[in-house]
Amino acid sequence: MFGVVPKPLWERRITPDERNRIRLALRCLLVEHDAGLVLIDTGLGNKEGPKFKDIYGVANEGAGEDGRTRLEDALRELGHGPGDVRWVINTHLHFDHAGGNTYRDGAGAVLPSFPNARYVVQRRELEFARHTNERTAASYLPHNFERVAFELLDGEAEPLPGIRCLPTPGHVPFHQSVLVASGGERACFLADLVPTTAHLPLPWIMGYDLEPLVTLESKRRLYARAEAEGWLLVFEHDAAVATGRLGREEKGFALVEQVLAG
Repeated sequence: MFGVVPKPLWERRITPDERNRIRLALRCLLVEHDAGLVLIDTGLGNKEGPKFKDIYGVANEGAGEDGRTRLEDALRELGHGPGDVRWVINTHLHFDHAGGNTYRDGAGAVLPSFPNARYVVQRRELEFARHTNERTAASYLPHNFERVAFELLDGEAEPLPGIRCLPTPGHVPFHQSVLVASGGERACFLADLVPTTAHLPLPWIMGYDLEPLVTLESKRRLYARAEAEGWLLVFEHDAAVATGRLGREEKGFALVEQVLAG
């Protein structure tokens, strides 16, 4: 998760287990919009087998008897079901961000998880996901994106009023973050541009990133706006901190007004 950052540095921020894994969240964002519920990213889904779950330490089973996941549990707690979601926006199509686009039912069929939703992704990200190589194939699993019909974006776009998709390449070439504006406030769902608060320093970049120097410049550009405009930042993978705002400390950027994960 930390690329070239030495372990003695990063483990001061996040403690690894005996297999050198760190605890991560699969935090999706649900937006109540005039056009209906908008879900940004969908987590892992329920389709992967025991070996996959052991490698990644997955704990994603839902409490219901339908075989669905904690994402559906969270929707249920808010009084909603999968059929109530009208829009799904994928930041990119890696299995931990788009795995919940589809689900495996009791008969083994793979179906769209949100049957009444319009799915949105960058056009070139879908093309990239469909043409993998030895470096990318393990992250792009076709059953997460080939069973849904996407509405495709070309660069920065506003698929709905107040919801803007911002290209933030580096992790993958066509990664996007999502900026939500409402009531004079702006919240940015960072996705894998800054997966956890430990990745706030500009050069702290994941080894998974295909173009780390591009990631660095994407972070620099986004931070300039986030600091100037007081954005609320939403961290998809931080198990301890859900949101915060960008501030400064002696050595660089810091997070202020943190909201801990509940």
